[in-house]
Amino acid sequence: MEEEKIISMKESMLFSQRMAQLSKALWKSIEKDWQRWIKPFDLNINEHHILWIAYHLNGASISDIAKFGVMHVSTAFNFSKKLEERGLLQFSKKESDKRNTYIQLTENGKNLLLEIMEVYEPKNNSVYQGALPLRELYGKFPDIIELMAIIRNVYGEDFMDIFEKSFHNIETQFTEEDGKVKKLEVEKVV
Repeated sequence: MEEEKIISMKESMLFSQRMAQLSKALWKSIEKDWQRWIKPFDLNINEHHILWIAYHLNGASISDIAKFGVMHVSTAFNFSKKLEERGLLQFSKKESDKRNTYIQLTENGKNLLLEIMEVYEPKNNSVYQGALPLRELYGKFPDIIELMAIIRNVYGEDFMDIFEKSFHNIETQFTEEDGKVKKLEVEKVV
């Protein structure tokens, strides 16, 4: 706690407000792009995020969905219920864990998620477009390592492990064909 006294109140407030303002501006753009991307599939952001997390966790509890989706447990449950009604998720209990409810994507849920991935258009993503000049200048997209370190300190190592796992899954289980992201056939997956 002694370190906190070294940092001035003004410096602390300025950092917090910069993060708040930048995060809000960034989120607003991301939210708009995300909604436009999934609108043709009659999904909202929470539903798409639940499908995404369920796919990468392959049998996640509602608590896991809430934690990694950064949403309240009731939000995760209610939107998962809607996805179940549409035949995209199925609920289950484990013999060894009767207290938690688990979800799994159905075949229709997997197919829908893959279809959504295939229609992704970089030109419709303003954050991606905003980062392109940095990629052109430095030869790569920003690493965002400092932001990831902050998120790790706020949400914990488990959160970052799932975060990294989902992107590792995309890198190893998907390919690009004709300008579209497609799942590799089972025998080709490394």
